[in-house]
Amino acid sequence: MDMFEQVREDWATYDKDIWRQGLWVMCVYRFGNWRYRIRPDWLRRPFSLLYKLLRTACQIATGVELPCETRVGRRLLIEHFGGIIVSGDAVIGDDVVIRQGVTIGLRHPGTRGSPLIGDRVDIGAGAKLLGSIRIGDDAVIGANAVVLCDVPAGALAVGIPAVIKRARKHQKTPLQAVSCRTFPGIGRSHPAQSL
Repeated sequence: MDMFEQVREDWATYDKDIWRQGLWVMCVYRFGNWRYRIRPDWLRRPFSLLYKLLRTACQIATGVELPCETRVGRRLLIEHFGGIIVSGDAVIGDDVVIRQGVTIGLRHPGTRGSPLIGDRVDIGAGAKLLGSIRIGDDAVIGANAVVLCDVPAGALAVGIPAVIKRARKHQKTPLQAVSCRTFPGIGRSHPAQSL
């Protein structure tokens, strides 16, 4: 899918409303990715300069930091702007919703490994997703949750630190409440490193 098709899809995701600041962020993000396809390097340099200027202006205007190195799926919806920081090595799936005050990034400065977020994940306001964790498809991250461990598909994660509370209705087997300290899979290498 080329940049213009992606921007058209983002336009529809944001209800064709030019004043939705999430749309601005996604357009700059898509442009930043597109410029890497320009060859040779000397021809790409002016586009890289333009991207850096647009990214900085967008960060100032929206309060959203979404570097073009982040792998973002289709139809990312930034529901409310402000205070959103996404690490450059994070991976975000399709149809994800992010609200204001969300941080998706490193657990410790200087160590690589950011979250891998599945499809149709709903991330509440003020949530922090930190470290080499995997968030399953259709999971819900509650407002102000601090997620330091894997969240299974269809689960709800709430609290500080986050606790896995329940499976969503469409899941066949209910989950029991599990804290990050006892949840299996902690300490694995980041899934994106094997891609």
